[in-house]
Amino acid sequence: MKKVALFLANGFEEIEALGTLDILRRAQIPVETIAVTHDKTVTGAHNIPVVADTTFDKADLSTLDVLVLPGGMPGAKHLNEHEGLKNLLLEFNAKGKQIAAICAAPMVLGGLRLLEGKRVTCYPGFEPELIGAKVTGENVVVDGNITTGKGPGLVFDFALKLVEQIAGMSTRQKVQQGLLL
Repeated sequence: MKKVALFLANGFEEIEALGTLDILRRAQIPVETIAVTHDKTVTGAHNIPVVADTTFDKADLSTLDVLVLPGGMPGAKHLNEHEGLKNLLLEFNAKGKQIAAICAAPMVLGGLRLLEGKRVTCYPGFEPELIGAKVTGENVVVDGNITTGKGPGLVFDFALKLVEQIAGMSTRQKVQQGLLL
């Protein structure tokens, strides 16, 4: 099965990161949380500390198949400032590998020009950051190898779409039923 990396930066949106992580793990999809800080403890936008599995400089990036960026501010800004992560995103995109971002995090992809000509969504107000994209305003949008989600209240839609993409519709339905959705 594909291995997912979920990146955490100080100021990340806790619901988006932990909700996505929880749902992917319920589907038995291997997920590694990777801090883009020098410390594995990362503090969310609402002052909730979370201990990541590893840090970017210690992670084995060669084993990854899917990259997930949670939003939140200033978390998305901090993701956007991490050169190693941006280089990894460019590499994944060049190979057509799956990339997902929710809320403010699509701005990282927009700044790298990975969204040009693609249908996407984001948290309202971040549209100008999505350079060349066709912003739909939908809850979740998949266009090629890029999946985007609108925001924290739609984390279930976003994460279940990832489950469907990685593990198939039957696994998505099973997880969805278990969540009473």
